[in-house]
Amino acid sequence: MQPTLLILAAGMASRYGSMKQIEGFGPSGETIMDYSIYDAIRAGFGKVVFIIREDFAENFKAIFGPKLEGKIKVEYVFQEMNAFVSTGGVPENRVKPWGTGHAVLCAKDVVKEPFAVINADDFYGADAFEKAAQFLINDCTDKQYALIGYQLSNTLSEHGTVSRGVCAVNKRNELVSIKERTKIYREGEAIVYEEEEGKTEVPFDSPVSMNFWCFHPTIFEFTEALFHKFIADNGDNPKAEFFIPIIAEDFIENRGGSIAVIPTSAQWFGVTYVEDAPGVKTSVDKLVAAEVYPNSLWS
Repeated sequence: MQPTLLILAAGMASRYGSMKQIEGFGPSGETIMDYSIYDAIRAGFGKVVFIIREDFAENFKAIFGPKLEGKIKVEYVFQEMNAFVSTGGVPENRVKPWGTGHAVLCAKDVVKEPFAVINADDFYGADAFEKAAQFLINDCTDKQYALIGYQLSNTLSEHGTVSRGVCAVNKRNELVSIKERTKIYREGEAIVYEEEEGKTEVPFDSPVSMNFWCFHPTIFEFTEALFHKFIADNGDNPKAEFFIPIIAEDFIENRGGSIAVIPTSAQWFGVTYVEDAPGVKTSVDKLVAAEVYPNSLWS
């Protein structure tokens, strides 16, 4: 069975200031998502599911529908605020989506096979998709998930701090924990993260999560129950978010599961800040010039 690619594209793009998910960076106007989908198809994925907001669905489908037709099966899922929220409904002061874990849960009815989850605005590289596909086809079970781990030094922005999930792994390269560090940046010859207590240096080769996960479809069963508990505990907090690492932590601690951290040598790049955009365009141009990608992906 071919795995599915789930793309999280419902974010508000608040720091970037525009709908960066559909901005063209390639020589023929390709978005970052186009390159992810192209790499996924080459690696053996059979379906792509876009998690989007309903209010930009028409625009989104008009862009991606025609170019992907006949190349890969496509589904669209809306991350609605009231999805899977039962008792009490959505609090009046809630304007922010419930987070990445909730976005994954919204795909419950259309994903029935092993699947990968990625962000819409991150460029992951072909190596990452090849490794994800190999895992999903050969090794993924209801007790074995995976995370594609990036080297921290390959994931920074030159234009400001970034948030990264810094991973702790055991001797078998299995995930032990993820600590979200919200202010990571390069300082001289070092990489540091900043907290109220001060700065702490982080090794260059620390594995970090860029939200590239590999899951078995049985994840939806316990995630729904976990989300209901999250709502019960945090529903009145307008800023509380149900992140994927909450699901991963529960899977390891309470479900008897393990999550392999699969290293990739790929160079990540993305558009955290508007100032990142020219650098992304340059990086894509270099890959096209090196014939890693054709000048026009879909023609």
